[in-house]
Amino acid sequence: MNIVLVIPTGIGCEIGGHAGDANPVAKLMGACCDNLILHPNVVNASDVNEMPENSWYVEGSCLNRFLRGEIYLERPRLNKILIAVNKADWQSINAVSGARATIGSNAEIVELEKPLRLIAQMKDGLASGEVINWEPLVEQVKQYEFDALGIATPITIDEATLRKYFEVGGVNPVGGVEAVASKLISSALNKPVAHGPVDYAIPGFYEVVDPRKAIEIVTLNFIHCLLKGLNKAPRLSHTKKSESLGAEDVHVLISPMGCLGEPHEACLERGIPIVVVRENKSVLHEYQDGDERFIFVENYIEAAGLIMAMKAGIHPASVRRPLGATTVLSGRD
Repeated sequence: MNIVLVIPTGIGCEIGGHAGDANPVAKLMGACCDNLILHPNVVNASDVNEMPENSWYVEGSCLNRFLRGEIYLERPRLNKILIAVNKADWQSINAVSGARATIGSNAEIVELEKPLRLIAQMKDGLASGEVINWEPLVEQVKQYEFDALGIATPITIDEATLRKYFEVGGVNPVGGVEAVASKLISSALNKPVAHGPVDYAIPGFYEVVDPRKAIEIVTLNFIHCLLKGLNKAPRLSHTKKSESLGAEDVHVLISPMGCLGEPHEACLERGIPIVVVRENKSVLHEYQDGDERFIFVENYIEAAGLIMAMKAGIHPASVRRPLGATTVLSGRD
């Protein structure tokens, strides 16, 4: 059983729309399948990344290409990770050294010749942004041998906007520009990419916040979660190998409510079932509840039960009561 778990960035999902608050969901879904394919936003949480051992950590645009059948994923193993920073200071060096000492990562740091600039913006209630100097980054890192690229650079954002997010709520304003940057750079390199912000804290902000955001308040450096993820990110291939996965190996995609993007379209095209979790609402309303293209469940607990039924090869209705009479099809015209 191979599951794709998506929780898109910057659309205000109740679960997983903040700071890695879908880690428990990933652990639950991982216990229901053989392979759990997810993207960084599901599990990245500043200092924390609690993805299960059977996770395949795949950048969002690579996940889209995978589901369209354009690439295959080779089974995760120890990667050589390159961490690109605007300045190799004590924070980034200690973060990478800590990963080498505790996770056993094979990681190195490169200081960018032209600083990467990420400018967070909100457009029509969704998080997005502008990425500057990503092309020079791509050209510079191409000279090195590595399997996965981590990027740890600041994000420019208005302090009032960030403070409002922590104090009042709403859509996380920085995740969108990170997704844009990762997509551009990963597509150019054809390698796994993830971004983590540095120098992100609001000076003098020492308040108790929503638990879903709490890890961001107590984190100094955000490199740790992407180091853990990229440590076992699958490599990308254009040919199917014995232990690699292709779109034809996916049994189901699990999605928040309301969103309909490239991964959903690819699954609909291929006939891959899509399970929509009502409780995990987003700010999007791309379809109506009950749309026959999707299977709707109330929460992730119910989704887990549905997945286990599929894995066991039993129809979900057979474990519900009343079961109902067997349908008899007429043989007449």
